[in-house]
Order: sequence, then structure tokens, then C-alpha cells
Amino acid sequence: MKTLVVGASSNPGRYSFKATQMLLANGHEVALLGKEKGQIAGYTIKTDQLPLEDVDTITMYVAPQNQSNLYDYLLGLKPRRIIFNPGTENDAFEEKAKKQGVIVEEACTLVLLSTRQF
Repeated sequence: MKTLVVGASSNPGRYSFKATQMLLANGHEVALLGKEKGQIAGYTIKTDQLPLEDVDTITMYVAPQNQSNLYDYLLGLKPRRIIFNPGTENDAFEEKAKKQGVIVEEACTLVLLSTRQF
């Protein structure tokens, strides 16, 4: 099972970069989707909405106004849960996800990992 980091960035100052590194350090498999190609710890940031299998968790690092073109793709991956990190909360997307049985959390991935609640 893997975690898809949406809004992944190869910029070490970005929270998506830090979350990816922390996910890997805690033994989680990751897939990365961003607006610009790059790499984090040897993993390639994809810019295309490619098919993925075994996505357990999606962690969002994309502002709500930039999420609508991702709804169908992300829900089509059939994740168990979506984490909306601070600043990414989106009532419309959260409701769509809940209607499909997806667990929705408004939380910080870094905090969840740090406190072993991930």
C-alpha cells in the first residue's frame, strides 16, 4: 500500500518535500504527483495523472482552488483516506470523497507521522 503525495515538490523548503522524506524514513511506499518534474530521495515526481494501484492514502499539498481538476482522478484511485493538510481543506472535495466511502482527515501529515498516528 502506498501514499500518494499530491503537490510534491523537489524544493527542500516545501512541506510536501519534508512529508515525503518523513514517509520514506518511516517505511512507507510513496508515489509523487506535482506540477513540475523532479525527484525526492530517488523517487520521480510525475506531472501526469497516471494510473496507480494500491493507493491507501492521499496526502494533499495543493490549494483548494487548484484541486477540482484532480477530483475524478484521485477518487478513481480508490484510496482508503485523504489527508487535507493545513491550507488544502476543501469542503466540496471532502464531501465527494465521503460519499464514496473515503475517510477524510483535516490534519498535518508531518504531525501524524511524528506522533505515530499515521
